[in-house]
Amino acid sequence: MKILMAEREDLGQILKLQYLAYQSEAKLLDNFSIPPLKQTIEEVIGEYEKGIFLKAIDEQESIIGSVRAYIENGTVYIGKLIVYPNRQGQGIGTKLLLTIEKECIAPRYELFTSNRSIRNIELYERLGYVRFQEEIIGKLTLVYLEKEIGQI
Repeated sequence: MKILMAEREDLGQILKLQYLAYQSEAKLLDNFSIPPLKQTIEEVIGEYEKGIFLKAIDEQESIIGSVRAYIENGTVYIGKLIVYPNRQGQGIGTKLLLTIEKECIAPRYELFTSNRSIRNIELYERLGYVRFQEEIIGKLTLVYLEKEIGQI
């Protein structure tokens, strides 16, 4: 497996992977209209132009994971860490997250997930992220986590 910068022509495949990867989150939340399942290719292109996208590829050069981020006011905002469902639990998400931290140097990193996404929260906390805020949106509670330089 290799982690590379995603190219613009990868965005369609990344969006398809996003739809697939977020099915488990939608089931967990009993809500199949969560934003990652409704995102359009135009929105993904906008995010690509604003920040950085990484892709994880397998030996056949198929995209099996991705993460994106952008920097604003000294904070790297990390989003949509996704891994192909049958490849989860193999360290791909960890490698993607650590690589995006190395590619986007800033004093602070921030991401969020649902409070029901225990595996995601455990991954983030294992990598040094700490909870700093919760936000209730309807039936959904988002947990915001941050990592500051010097925290391990």
